[in-house]
Amino acid sequence: MAMKNITPPQFNMPGNPGRLVAPAILALFALWFALSSFTSIPTDSAGVLTRFGRFVEVVKPGLRFKLPLGIDVIAIVPVERRLTLDFGFSTPGATNPNQHPDDPEAERNIVTGDLNMALIEWIVQYRIEDPEKFKFHVIEPEQTLRDGGEAVMREVVGDRTIDEVLTIGRQEIETEALTRLQALAKRYGLGLTVMNVQLQNVHPPKAVQASFSEVNQAQQEKQQAINLANGEYNKVIPRAKGEALRKVSAADGYAAKRVNEAKGDAGRFNATLAEYLKSPEVTRQRLYLETMQEVLPLLARKIVLDEKAGQIFPLLQLDQKTK
Repeated sequence: MAMKNITPPQFNMPGNPGRLVAPAILALFALWFALSSFTSIPTDSAGVLTRFGRFVEVVKPGLRFKLPLGIDVIAIVPVERRLTLDFGFSTPGATNPNQHPDDPEAERNIVTGDLNMALIEWIVQYRIEDPEKFKFHVIEPEQTLRDGGEAVMREVVGDRTIDEVLTIGRQEIETEALTRLQALAKRYGLGLTVMNVQLQNVHPPKAVQASFSEVNQAQQEKQQAINLANGEYNKVIPRAKGEALRKVSAADGYAAKRVNEAKGDAGRFNATLAEYLKSPEVTRQRLYLETMQEVLPLLARKIVLDEKAGQIFPLLQLDQKTK
């Protein structure tokens, strides 16, 4: 009996998976193509567009189109943010990856001009001004700014004594360090604007902190005593000067009054003398009448007697009340 070739039965599948692979791959490629063609730039940032690694332009915030497949690349640069670098310490939760120092202990130990050691912590605040320079002019501009900030602070502190650094020289150190760091960023073309340099903590070495604290307290007490003395001085001296000026002004006024009265009396006497020389009798009579006119109102009671009265003792009604 001859054997027949038996062909395995063919089962009809509801769908052929091989037919769906190519469309799925094309769909995924189209989705990747579409997603890689757009970039969203935040409102506080700008985009630096490069094509095959070559700078093209600075792109404004918003949803921006770019050539896909890695032809165009947009690097987001936070141009509207105030960024911070910490020196000698670390701020927990900082979002700037360049903010934390690699070795805070080494950064904070600075030698002063009188060969003492000071522990100084400070911050540098800056803003990205030119995105193109920031991305292409200098490799790692923020690390360059960190190195420059440390060098500038060591130079500025090295020109001053430990007493100046710990007490009266802090504002001057901040101002000078800011000026020098701004010039350094401009000279290197970092594309950054340094906005502020601020000292956070300034301490002597731990071994001598107690002694420095006592000296600082003594200086503060001295300054407080000086301020109290100046306050008392400013309260007493101006008052004494004012009293002296008041008395001098009163004396000057009295002197001017007496001089003017004397001049007036002299002028009046000279005028009367001139009239007397012209008419002695008339002038004498006028002076007599004017004098009586001034004197009589001052008398409490006036009695006028007639010189022609015939009685030996004129009768006077003394008990009558005068009006």
